[in-house]
Amino acid sequence: MNYDKLVIETVFKDGDMIPIEYTGYGKNVSPEFKIKNLSTEAKSLVVILEDLSHPIKNYTHWIAWNIKAGPIIPENVGNMENVKQGIAYGFHKYAGPKPPKFQKHNYKFTIYSLDNVLSLSSNIMKRKLLKSIEGHILQKGTIVGSFKR
Repeated sequence: MNYDKLVIETVFKDGDMIPIEYTGYGKNVSPEFKIKNLSTEAKSLVVILEDLSHPIKNYTHWIAWNIKAGPIIPENVGNMENVKQGIAYGFHKYAGPKPPKFQKHNYKFTIYSLDNVLSLSSNIMKRKLLKSIEGHILQKGTIVGSFKR
């Protein structure tokens, strides 16, 4: 399906290294995202962080939803009121990049704008989240960064 593209800016440019504070070796908090081209019909945002280099294809590090639609997703958004976080990396919280030492991994942040707010248990995983947003996605954007310790 083709969606209008969200333009995403953050503390690193697409394809660049992710600053250590946003990794499991640093403060382990999600970075701030600036959203451009956001639909006026967007009610909420979803963010998914995946490790593209993990032996398990697109290994999920973080899923968060019911983020208030707006031009900025604040740093450490998972700790904000009404934001839900499902099970990813074995946690209900942001689990930043943390590849084995001396290995470079690539990480993809995907942001969806939705026409609704989700009523989901926090005990869900990525597959159920993606199924739940089908038919509600207005836009989608991605940004990829790398990390190596």
